[in-house]
Amino acid sequence: MVQRVAVIGAGVGGLASIKCCLDEGLEPTCFERNEDIGGIWRYTDSVDNGRVSVYRSVISNTSKEMSSFSDFPCPEEFPVYLPHSLLLKYLEMYAQHFDLLRHIRFKTTVLSVRRRPDFASSGQWEVVTQTDGVQESHIFDAVMVCTGHFQKPYLPLTSFPGINTRFKGRYLHSQEYKDVEAFRGKRVLVVGIGNTGGDVAVELSHVAAKVFLSARGNTWVVRRVSDNGFPLDMVHTTRCNQFLDWLLPSALTRRIRFRKFNSWFNHANYGLASTKSSEFQITVNEDLPFCLLSGTIVLKPSVKEFTESSAIFEDGTIEENIDVVLFATGYVFSFPFLEESVRSLIDDNRSLYKCIFPPQLEKPTMAIIGLVQLTGSLMAGTEMQARWVTGVFTGGTQTGNQDGMMLFHSVSYASHCRNPSERENLKISFVSYVDEIALCAGVKPNVLKLLLTDPRLALAIFFGPCTAYQYRLVGRGKWSGARDAILTQWQRTLKPLRTRVVDDSSSSSSSWLWMCLLGLPVVLTAGFLLSKYTQPRWSLLASPQL
Repeated sequence: MVQRVAVIGAGVGGLASIKCCLDEGLEPTCFERNEDIGGIWRYTDSVDNGRVSVYRSVISNTSKEMSSFSDFPCPEEFPVYLPHSLLLKYLEMYAQHFDLLRHIRFKTTVLSVRRRPDFASSGQWEVVTQTDGVQESHIFDAVMVCTGHFQKPYLPLTSFPGINTRFKGRYLHSQEYKDVEAFRGKRVLVVGIGNTGGDVAVELSHVAAKVFLSARGNTWVVRRVSDNGFPLDMVHTTRCNQFLDWLLPSALTRRIRFRKFNSWFNHANYGLASTKSSEFQITVNEDLPFCLLSGTIVLKPSVKEFTESSAIFEDGTIEENIDVVLFATGYVFSFPFLEESVRSLIDDNRSLYKCIFPPQLEKPTMAIIGLVQLTGSLMAGTEMQARWVTGVFTGGTQTGNQDGMMLFHSVSYASHCRNPSERENLKISFVSYVDEIALCAGVKPNVLKLLLTDPRLALAIFFGPCTAYQYRLVGRGKWSGARDAILTQWQRTLKPLRTRVVDDSSSSSSSWLWMCLLGLPVVLTAGFLLSKYTQPRWSLLASPQL
């Protein structure tokens, strides 16, 4: 029986794992190499020892309600999208509320995690740590690795001939970027048009002499503010949309999605994306289109090579006098502390069982938390993983036998590609994945049953945002405040906007309610029939469900 659990990392995943361990009566010990909690969300100017943190201007791409832990709603006075300082404050409030800090050993580096000689029968691990130069060995019944996938900068210099031989300017990875001061008056080339690349390019355009943004593939740009001013993820990450996406042919859903993207601006005119593209990525950025219109950012294709001061692109064009090249090429995950036989199960692109458990281990006593790409909030997904894992550790829920785990592993897709751009195209539907893990944990809500017993709540769950509170209605860890949290989530969303009240007699909310009442029985009946005759699937999407 598992009792003592090692938690590696005190970021989002680590805090959720500690709390879930305590909920299950386990004894967690968390090892954090830095001096405080928060992981990448704790801003620092330092990049010593490979430390990764957000840059100074970062604002969350997921709204506070979608990012909230399942039994700890974000304060209503917080803005809808949180700057990194407020998101860190929320994590600190969470840790204080559930008394998590006393289980964390700060400034402690994990040097190695190895199976004990009797692992096949005990499932135990030997963990060696170092604090202030002093090494210590521990024995744990289970290990939860919560270091995430923002660990080691991915800097593919071999793909850019001349960058480290001929180019005389400066080049760096976005890990080293903190603010704009060092780039004032410079001609800057940003390589990569993901969320970080887009944000950094826009920010630099205010002070740099010129910014060039190199994009390799098709990129659709979306705003965090959706129709009628509501948060994008709260409007589109719903069970209703997930059901429609499952029901409709993929060609039709893609056409609808592309048309929605182009309703803001025609991406082909900007050289960003074509509706004929089969592979694409999503960048969340409100300002990038205007920067392209104003010429403060110039979009370029992939870089072919570098000369002493120039960049030559795949289309033959050349940009002269480049001062700085900033690579926003993402990160790769790395687990140097794991023994080779375990690390190879992950490093060789082999799938984890449900993106969590190495299936080849005789005992399911190691879990990789947060190493999953979702179309929605990673915070909510990470917490659900931790809830299921701790239930498995205590025997309250099951993973299935080893043969079943290996079979799942053999037919699943490579969800942990080493190249960040490859992982971007393998994002998993948030609703589908979290529902799958919730089903394993025995906490997935039954919408059909709720329709009979609590219609108002059923409507909110099916048509409203799929927030983590839904997974506290039933099963292990049931929370008495879950229903109220679901029914008041829009109030908390709009609260920080009510700084100036105007009279609005619109009846759109009542019209929406009637639409839900009329449509829900039909949709749920179809969903019930499909669930009886089909297997659940994870949609491989590269975008939010639009």
